Amino acid sequence: MAKKLKNVVLAYSGGLDTSIIVPWLKENYGCRVTACVIDVGQKDDFEKVRKKALASGADRVYVIDKKEEFLTQYCYPMLKAGAVYEGKYLLGTSIARPIIAKTQVEVALKDGADAVSHGATGKGNDQVRFELTYKALAPHLKIIAPWKIWDIKSRTQAIEYAKAHNVPVTASKKKPYSEDDNLWHISHEGGILEDPGKECPDAVLSKINRLKKAAPVPGYVTITFKKGMPVAVNKRKMKPLEIINRLNAMGARHGIGYVDMVENRLVGIKSRGVYETPGGTILYAAHRELEEITLDRDTLHYKEQAALKFAELVYNGMWFSPLREAISAFVDSTQETVNGEVRLKLFKGHVLPAGKKSPNSLYSEQYATFEEDEIYTKKDADGFINLYGLQLKIFNSVNRKSRGGRK
Repeated sequence: MAKKLKNVVLAYSGGLDTSIIVPWLKENYGCRVTACVIDVGQKDDFEKVRKKALASGADRVYVIDKKEEFLTQYCYPMLKAGAVYEGKYLLGTSIARPIIAKTQVEVALKDGADAVSHGATGKGNDQVRFELTYKALAPHLKIIAPWKIWDIKSRTQAIEYAKAHNVPVTASKKKPYSEDDNLWHISHEGGILEDPGKECPDAVLSKINRLKKAAPVPGYVTITFKKGMPVAVNKRKMKPLEIINRLNAMGARHGIGYVDMVENRLVGIKSRGVYETPGGTILYAAHRELEEITLDRDTLHYKEQAALKFAELVYNGMWFSPLREAISAFVDSTQETVNGEVRLKLFKGHVLPAGKKSPNSLYSEQYATFEEDEIYTKKDADGFINLYGLQLKIFNSVNRKSRGGRK
């Protein structure tokens, strides 16, 4: 037996892995086990999950609703930043891990626990996200990651361990792929998806329609923003959870939010993931459309650079880092003028702009028109180009011969 502990708080999902961790912790550390179940919008029967945790040997079970906090304090800051990992991934799993681990730490501190535990493997990104959050918020707590230290090496062995310890096993046949679900997205990995050369089967998807089953006629939606935050859908003010639920339903109907990519994990492995993010995809598109008319050129361009770093920090589990917080402060300052509404056309997997307006719009038809005007003096362009290009003229005048040209 390892060094005895008093109480370990486990991030519990109700699946086979976290269920067998309960008796394993008690067996190896002689401790009480508190199962911490965090509701971030996954489609679970939480009463059933609670009962399973107790049946697996947990001494106490917390089921904590964090949906609104997850959306407003994690997803929305990510939305305002415009963070997208490797050009495709809207970070649905990555952004959920910090709030799950944070809540777990809060329970551990409240209950006087001396350790926290998770069910992530030693091969993926989640182990990093959980453990960096623990270290940032409660560095004194011991971290126990069973998959990195126990002797169980396969699902068959896990099922055998469960049966030997009277842990309820609801199914012995594994799904052909693994999933992670929350109100922002659902991810699919493993099974046939491990071969990038094969198309994702229709049966994998569970949130959105494939294109052949998507609505046959376009749908339109208008989203209103205040300081970069969505506040209304189709002119009707809604609470954050109402907004994401409404947009998830609309996006699902039109096949919006499908991503199939091979991404670079933090640990250095390339991994294929299929993601469904219907409402989030609509929000990202609308927010970007509004920023096009409300942010000045330099701010918009610099923010695009910051978004890349923000996405990397989220993906790599650095949500509670000083740099992420500093970038969020910058982003918040840019959002003061991101007010207005955006109309989008949804059709067969596409999100298309259909109009936008803002009281803070920087767009001026007087300046932008191709018709004759008296606002913009075209002859000024000659002087601007001469000065802007002067460095090129001087450099090439001096270096033309050395570069093979005539002098």
